[in-house]
Amino acid sequence: MARRALIVFALPEYEPEIGRWLWCLEDVRRTLITELTGISQHSLDSKIDERQTIGSMLYHIALVEADWLYEEVLVTEWESEIRALFPLESRADDGSLTHIEGQTLEEHFNRLNKVRQVFLSNFRSMNLTDWRKPRVLDQYDVTPEWVVYHLIEHESHHRGQIFQLLKKLQNDTRNGI
Repeated sequence: MARRALIVFALPEYEPEIGRWLWCLEDVRRTLITELTGISQHSLDSKIDERQTIGSMLYHIALVEADWLYEEVLVTEWESEIRALFPLESRADDGSLTHIEGQTLEEHFNRLNKVRQVFLSNFRSMNLTDWRKPRVLDQYDVTPEWVVYHLIEHESHHRGQIFQLLKKLQNDTRNGI
């Protein structure tokens, strides 16, 4: 087995501390994309034990990232190109994630990638003062630093749910269920 280096790097073109946090955000996404590449439409759309589908969770991950960027970091209206990626609300009337079915893995990856590109581009010129400057909102004060921390936590949480669901689906397929 090849020896690995478990090291956090800073993304280039960013203030180094910010770049390290963004590298962590990207690392969570890398493992998600790697694990999901090549899964079937059936796996993407299957619902087990009232859990959300993988597609529903991918839609939710992208929508939450865009929402935190525009509402909390930039405190501005959404760009129309990004808004158009989300024709459905994040949650159904009962509070569960909106059920997403029939969208291809490529469509999900495209949405995730477009949101991430816009997200990262807005941090390129950010300095540490702005990184730690609270945005004063009606319900709370929040810094871009905390937003990135939260998005790492959020996507990691759903990545775990997705991987657990994918493993169950793969086991069921192997066992002829």
